[in-house]
Amino acid sequence: MKYTFTPKGVCSQKIEIEIENGVIQDVVYTGGCNGNLKGIRALTKGMKVDDVIEKLQGIECGFKGTSCPDQLSRALKAIRDEI
Repeated sequence: MKYTFTPKGVCSQKIEIEIENGVIQDVVYTGGCNGNLKGIRALTKGMKVDDVIEKLQGIECGFKGTSCPDQLSRALKAIRDEI
């Protein structure tokens, strides 16, 4: 299933997430730091949703109080709670 999330407080404008049976198949960010976000994409493919949430939640970028990885964890929590 594909989901779209609008992050808040970060440089990226959109996160598209594909999940099958609780496992991340793909993550694509629009905007943000291209190289870092490609790294997040590569590292999260094939991981369980709950494992990604655990690893990424609470990561901050500067003084923003959040980050693109943290926003992904928030998106995954919302998706998990919706399913």
